[in-house]
This record gives sequence, C-alpha cells and structure tokens, in this order.
Amino acid sequence: MMKKYLKILIVTVLFSGCNNNKKLDTNIVAVNQTTIGNHIERLSSDEFLGRKPFTEGEVKTVSYLKDEFEKLGLLPGNGESFFQVVPMVEIDGTPSKHMTISDKNKSFDLAYLKDFVATTNKTVTEVSLENSELVFAGYGIVAPEYGWNDYEGIDWKGKTAVVLINDPGFKSADSTLFKGNEMTYYGRWTYKYEEAARQGAAGVIIIHETEPASYGWNVIESSWSGAKLVIESDSPLLAVESWITNESAQKMFDVSAMKGQDYKTIAHDKNFQPIPLDLNVSVSIENKIKKDVSKNVVAMIPGTDQKDEIIIYSAHWDHLGVGKPIKGDSIYNGAVDNATGTAGLLAIAEAFKKSKPTKRSIVFIALTGEEQGLLGSAYYAANPIFDPEKTVANINMDAIASLGEMKDLTITGFGQSEMDEYAKTAAKEQNRYIIPDPTPEMGGFFRSDHFNFAKIGIPALYAAGTYEGFNNSIEEVKAFNDNYGAFKYHQVSDNYDAKTFELSGIRLDLQLFYNVGLKLSNEDYFPKWYDGSEFKVARK
Repeated sequence: MMKKYLKILIVTVLFSGCNNNKKLDTNIVAVNQTTIGNHIERLSSDEFLGRKPFTEGEVKTVSYLKDEFEKLGLLPGNGESFFQVVPMVEIDGTPSKHMTISDKNKSFDLAYLKDFVATTNKTVTEVSLENSELVFAGYGIVAPEYGWNDYEGIDWKGKTAVVLINDPGFKSADSTLFKGNEMTYYGRWTYKYEEAARQGAAGVIIIHETEPASYGWNVIESSWSGAKLVIESDSPLLAVESWITNESAQKMFDVSAMKGQDYKTIAHDKNFQPIPLDLNVSVSIENKIKKDVSKNVVAMIPGTDQKDEIIIYSAHWDHLGVGKPIKGDSIYNGAVDNATGTAGLLAIAEAFKKSKPTKRSIVFIALTGEEQGLLGSAYYAANPIFDPEKTVANINMDAIASLGEMKDLTITGFGQSEMDEYAKTAAKEQNRYIIPDPTPEMGGFFRSDHFNFAKIGIPALYAAGTYEGFNNSIEEVKAFNDNYGAFKYHQVSDNYDAKTFELSGIRLDLQLFYNVGLKLSNEDYFPKWYDGSEFKVARK
C-alpha cells in the first residue's frame, strides 16, 4: 500500500525537519490557531443546533458569521448585504413503513431505515410507486463519450430503475474503462437520480455497498431521513429516490428473473441492456411542504487597482441539525464537517485584514445546503454575484482534520487545472509534498462546493493534508481517517473537545490556502484548466 502511494508523489520533501512558520514574503501573515479553535468550538456547540438550514440553528449561524465578518472589518459581499438569499423548499417526508417487492404470486417487505430509505424532490403532499415495474439498469449511466447507455431500448415511463452505485471503472483493473478507479460524476448518487428522471422513470433504487459508496449504511440512515431541502427547478423529477441495502438487493435478485446471475458482472458489460426483473415495487411518501429562504453569507475585502477580479474562498456552514437520538444525543454538531472549514474562512479573513492591501478582491462565502446536495453553491453558480469570467479561482475548505501537521497536501481533482502549481509552490514553502487523492474512487471532487464553481469554469482548489504526518506515520493517519469515516462522519459523535481536537494540522492547511490566495491576489495571471479537463469549455 505504501509503495503504491509513494509512486504517485509529485513533489518530494526537499528539506529535512519542519519549519512551517517561515516567511518567504514579508507580506505573509500567520493564520491564528487560537482563532481557528475558538470558532470551531462555538460553531459546533449545541447552541447552534447542528446548523441545519430552515431552523433556529441557521438563524444563529448566519448571524454569527455576519457579526464576525463585520468585527474583522470586512464589507458586505452582495451589494449592501452580507447575505445572498437562496429560495428553497423543505420537504418533510414520511415514507411508508415498508417497501413491498412483489411478483404475480408472492411478496416480501423491506423495513424503512433498516432495509431502505426513500425521499422525493417533488413538492407535492404525497408521492408513491404503485406496483411499479422493476428493471435492472446496471450503473444507470448514459455516457456517449464512453459509448455507454444503460437505459437504451426501454420505455421507462412508470418504471423503477435498480442501479449500482459508483461507475464501471471501480475496481475494474482497467484504466481505459471510464477513468478506471477514479470515480466520474456518473458514479455519484446525484447523477443516478438526475439521469433516471431524464429517462422518464418513476423511481430509482440505488443498491448500497460501503466500499463503492465510500460510506456505510449508517450514513444513508442519517442523511436520507427527516426533512430535506431542495431548490425548485424545471428539471424532470422522480416520484421516489431510494436506496436499499446490499442484503435486500440480493434478496430481491434471488426471486427475480435474474436469479442465479451475477448482476455486478453483467453491469460491467459495455453492451449491457436493461433487464426487466419480473418484479414490482410499492412504496409511498407523505410530505409536509414548507417554502422559505436560506442564506449564503458573503463578505469581501476589496482590492486596489484590480478590484473587479475576484478570488473566492468557500466553505459550507450547514450540517444535519437535530435528528435521531444516539445514546441520548440528537444534535449533529458537525465539528469537522464543517465547522473546521467555516472557521477557516474567518481565520483566513483575519489574516488578510492584517496583510497589506491586495490588488485583487478577496471574497469569503459561507454556503448553505451543502449537506442537502451542494444547494447553496448550485444557487450561486446559477446566480453569481461576481462575474465568473473575472473570478480568478475558488479555494474550498471542507472537513479539515488531522492528527497534527501533515507532510502531504492531498489534492482532490489533481490534474484538472493550474491551481495544482500554485498549491505545489505553497506546499514546497512549508517543506511539504503534493499527492493526488489516493482514493479517487470515492468521487471527492463531486462531493463539495468547489464542484459547482468548476462547473461554471472557475478553477478550484480542494485539498488538505490527509496522508502522512510530520510526527505521525502513514498507518496512523489512515487509522485516524478510517475512524472518522466509520464513527463520526454525519454522526452525532462529530463533536469538538478542546483537550483532544488537534488544531495544528488545520492551521498549516489554512496557512497554505492563505498563501495561495495571497499570491493570486497580487498578480495578473488567471490560472487555466488543463487540456482534457471537462471544465475547460465552461471557462472559454
């Protein structure tokens, strides 16, 4: 494992030891570690009720952020306002207790949360699948550039597609199949639902597996239950969007027309065609609908002679709010995800206010609704406050945590743009090296807000030290990350403890992000997308 990762190192450590506070530029200001800790502790306290949009927790969170930006002397980023209003609809859905799978002679039930979850983006009081025909649609992908179409040859009206998570390249040992083990957007659950709706299907059932999904069923339970938020659009929508456990899927296939066949192997065939399962599905959802607005918090430091050119720092302020109690705790505080990134906005803003004035303007956006599907950044991308053509770059911060100062800077989406070079320079100044994301199969590039900035052509940097520490081995760091993913990610246990929460690695990463932004803010150059990046066309 270690040899595999060492082969992909882009930069080696050039100096022994760690002198991570050295200043190569007299204008560089140190990002304050105490500031970081104070904001993480406050934002992840029970006072903020898990920071869910449309709740008292949102009111307290956005007010806190506005006040803190004002205290630092930043200006409103949206005209005279610190807020960008984001219209949303809250759908508080109550699924039926069972999802029924049936054929002509018999049926069996799957239990809500234990075996399945079900949601909808339709803003109506009730949706249902009533004996909807089940059809296995492989990975649920239509990708002409790969010569792939899992929906071809069937009229999907009224039918429900059963699909696998991730894409055909996952664990295929074939680097020419999609992007090999690196997940494409076709592998994300959001794409699965979008494509099925475009095909005219009534519903989708995604089969959950921990490894290709990159999270366990416990994350599905916490993230796909309770009230959810959507942004109304004219795009086609499914009646029901659902997941089932792998065990439930196997039970379904065992009584289907595909009994005895290896459905995963079949789905890997480029010539795959949809397979009717000779089964039907029934499930319903009763909804309470509430239309309201959430808020992106936007603050800025105007530049001098190039003030219309913008560098955007982003982080999402929201988490999951108050949910299912676990051992008496029902508040999903989200200390790592994403009080760390939100605190980073404030700490970097503080550093810039102590710096000499920059040529370009620096904008800080605390985004809403990331946990609901990148909603705040999607709304900004559709309604940008600042001209995307004059937005130099986006630096996004999400769930920054480590055992301590890290030797590496892992770039998610490495190879997309020249932001890699800026990060490489800044990492070298900290005696660190760069590696691409060693787990590209997790689809990290599509799982945070930088993705929506990239979609409108803005080069984005999304990175953190996640692989090897100056004082912690690769194995220790991996164990730390695995423990977070298994026991804290999207769980009530993602809390802050000042005695045990290590801040030094967070500070080092934030210092690097500040240094990158400082360099960008004082030059004339616009970083470019590399040839082969799917986002290059949007920039043009």
